[in-house]
Amino acid sequence: MKALVLLSGAALLAGCAPVLADNPPAVTSSGVLFVAGKVGNTLARIDLSTGRETARVATCANPHELAVSPDGSHVALACYGGSGIEIFRTGDLGKAATVALGAGARPHGIVWHRDGHIYATAEGRQSIYRVMNALNAVPVRFEFATGKQGSHMLAISPDGRHAWTTDLGSRTVTRVDLVTRRAPQSVEVGVEPEGIALSPDGKTLWVSARGSDKAFALDPTTLEIRREVAVGVFPLRIAIRPQGDVAVTSDLGDTALSVIDLTTGERTRTIVLDDRANAEKRQQVTVIWSPDGQRLYVAETGTDTVAEVDYASGTVLRRLSGGDGGDGLAIVGGDGS
Repeated sequence: MKALVLLSGAALLAGCAPVLADNPPAVTSSGVLFVAGKVGNTLARIDLSTGRETARVATCANPHELAVSPDGSHVALACYGGSGIEIFRTGDLGKAATVALGAGARPHGIVWHRDGHIYATAEGRQSIYRVMNALNAVPVRFEFATGKQGSHMLAISPDGRHAWTTDLGSRTVTRVDLVTRRAPQSVEVGVEPEGIALSPDGKTLWVSARGSDKAFALDPTTLEIRREVAVGVFPLRIAIRPQGDVAVTSDLGDTALSVIDLTTGERTRTIVLDDRANAEKRQQVTVIWSPDGQRLYVAETGTDTVAEVDYASGTVLRRLSGGDGGDGLAIVGGDGS
């Protein structure tokens, strides 16, 4: 995330107020939450059944996004302050590997795909990397140019043939063919597009543009903009529920989440996490879903917390300690029951 600038935009839906649980219902979450502390240069492990941090280790400089291996045994960390990826065992946070990318890479967005490969943006090189056999002594790396400034966040097609980036500096979304290496295809999408998510069926690409206070639905192949949806202020991230029915944007300027019905393409709810006056204090960034789609976890970088939210009620169940400047989040296990 760049320096905080609160821009004017869509207001909160009328009548919405924070639902903060003074006497929350019993929390029955399960699984393990991993938090990248980009200020403290740490990786933390939190047991969601107790809410307690069970381990914290030192990492590379300015770690941002996280990605979990398909089998849940490892977590990969994008070293935004450097030029590589660090991989840790999820069980004990022991370091398993370091993957060096090109000089000045500044990797940010990262996906550990079901094909076993790791994909990461390299903002400093205007490119995307695919890393094969990342845990081997000599991993295999391929670099794909985006040709755009600030290639920041990343989505990968289910078959691993295409990648999409949001390019903050160029105000574009770029589609990269990972098989034929044809010239990348880009289109301008709002002002400062940052969040990106592909629908589970692969038929719609959703992008949140933080400078436009909007979410955009794109055709993944042509990049044609199908729909624009007004959301909250400064939507840094967008995350689609595992069930594929809704998406939420993380609206930093409102300390809130906008809920978008993916069937109708309409904004249907606002989930308020705190008073809007505390937006700069909270610095709300990353949002992820629990694997069962019943909980949301929202990184509040400024207060070193992660808000756990019950999706059905919109209640903030608790705030977890996530390390110094927590940003990137990932979950292993957990059914939310």
